[in-house]
Amino acid sequence: MKIYNEITYILEIVWKINQIWCKIGKYEKKGRNYMLKEFVQYYKPYKKLFILDMICAFSASMCNLLYPIMTRNIMDDIIPNKKIDLLFIFAAILIVIFIAKAGFNYFMQYWGHVVGVRMQADMRSVVFRHLQKLPNKYFDENKSGVTMSRIVNDLMDITELAHHGPEDLFISLVTILGSFVILMGIDIPLTLIIFAVLPFAVWFVARKKDKMGNAFMKARVKVGEVNATLENSIAGMKVTKSFCTEDEELEKFDKINNIFKDAREESYKAMAEYFSGMNFFMDLLEWIAMILGGYYTYVGRITIGDFAAYILYVKMFIEPMKKLVNFTEQYQNGMTGFKRFKEIMDEEIQEEAKNPKELKNVKGNIEIENASFTYEDENEVISDLSLSIEAGKTIALVGPSGGGKTTLCSLIPRFYELDSGDIKIDGNSIKDVSLRSLRKNIGVVQQDVFLFTGTIRDNIICGNPEATEEEMIEAAKKARIHDFVMTLPEKYDTYIGERGVKLSGGQKQRISISRIFLKNPPIIILDEATSALDNVTEREIQASLEELSKDRTNIVVAHRLSTIKNADEIIVITEGKISERGTHDELIKAGGIYATLHSK
Repeated sequence: MKIYNEITYILEIVWKINQIWCKIGKYEKKGRNYMLKEFVQYYKPYKKLFILDMICAFSASMCNLLYPIMTRNIMDDIIPNKKIDLLFIFAAILIVIFIAKAGFNYFMQYWGHVVGVRMQADMRSVVFRHLQKLPNKYFDENKSGVTMSRIVNDLMDITELAHHGPEDLFISLVTILGSFVILMGIDIPLTLIIFAVLPFAVWFVARKKDKMGNAFMKARVKVGEVNATLENSIAGMKVTKSFCTEDEELEKFDKINNIFKDAREESYKAMAEYFSGMNFFMDLLEWIAMILGGYYTYVGRITIGDFAAYILYVKMFIEPMKKLVNFTEQYQNGMTGFKRFKEIMDEEIQEEAKNPKELKNVKGNIEIENASFTYEDENEVISDLSLSIEAGKTIALVGPSGGGKTTLCSLIPRFYELDSGDIKIDGNSIKDVSLRSLRKNIGVVQQDVFLFTGTIRDNIICGNPEATEEEMIEAAKKARIHDFVMTLPEKYDTYIGERGVKLSGGQKQRISISRIFLKNPPIIILDEATSALDNVTEREIQASLEELSKDRTNIVVAHRLSTIKNADEIIVITEGKISERGTHDELIKAGGIYATLHSK
């Protein structure tokens, strides 16, 4: 634990140095501190492996530092004095050192990367759980392809940063300090002359680092756009082919692809400037050591062994400097990905009450009190609407498109939050009950059915993962899909393709209805559940829906008014308000909006 704290302290020191550079690039100090602290937190579950990795890194560095010392002794003492026995002893010691070093490197390469992979998996798991708690408006405003890119692509570089970051920093610091101390012991003026190059190298890094970081961030953003465009084009491939718009889709993809290409080229240009400049400074260090060291040897200031050790230590000093240069690229890639990961994690989740109630034994009474709702575009969709629905009744919502019917249905299970007013179920405000218990008591069947990639069983059982085989089959029978399933070779284990592409619209709708039968909620919302089907299929599914609606509170949204004639009450909604209400016969006699819609 002590070593872990020391490594964390070293990381913080390096980060403070980075902050000075960030000020040059006008970055915010507070945000960067927060980012590093958040990143370090993910090491904690693997601190034992992390500590062992650092011990191996330290041991490998010590092995490297011993080699030049032994070379110096061999050249200055053992060979001139013909101590052949000591030469063999040194040879045996070196072999042991090399074997030990190989073991340390194996541990670092394997278990060090394992730490990074596990941290990446933890982050991916955390962000997916967080996504499930985000309100629907997040998914309305963000492309799924961009979100996927953040979860998959952006976190890939986290593995390399998590592994090589602390390890390379630690090895580099130990090697640089060790080399500096030993070089100072050989010749102080020569060492100081060589190290005089470092301030110029630091100045160069400070100028180029921010440019490279900005370029990599820009490329990150663009790869998300490429993924989103590609996902959208692949999902709509059938539409593209049916309308013969392949050229237009290709043009759109080429446009975003070229933007991404330009962003990557810019990032590689910045990286080339950075690496070529740093390599020049490293070569300059080696040049100074070679020329001045050779001169000092010529004039007799240092021995041949000192000169050889000096060259080896300067080379050894250069290697960690190169590691630090490579670390900068890893750091830019990894922290850019981590920043985009944190942008999702910093999105506010849908809040619940501090001590939410569990909604139990629901009868199905719904009270909508002065409800108002506005989307992000400031378009008020629901305006001071009040409505009472008795348990066990069927209420139909009708009206022109955009009137607020579907929005009202989305407000009841809290897919969106009310601007003002309240909705109560059996007298309990939906703001005071847990989201899980609220949504467990509401079943939603929509026009646009979403099926998961997998089997029929997978898609039915998600209605109640704890259901038995018999309960699942019974739900399928009630939804009138069981007979069809039994004609398939794999029965319920039949693979249905991505989003159920291998099934017809009616078959997909029946599977979605069977989910609700299996869930068995007291409140049902049917949002245009049959409008996309042909007349024959609609009548068959309507029979399933009628059976589903028995002894439940039902809210039905429909444009086909023939499907709601028998509703207990029909509510006509226009511009977010109730314009008319009554039974089918009452509204027809009134000759208002409903009568006009019905006649059409």
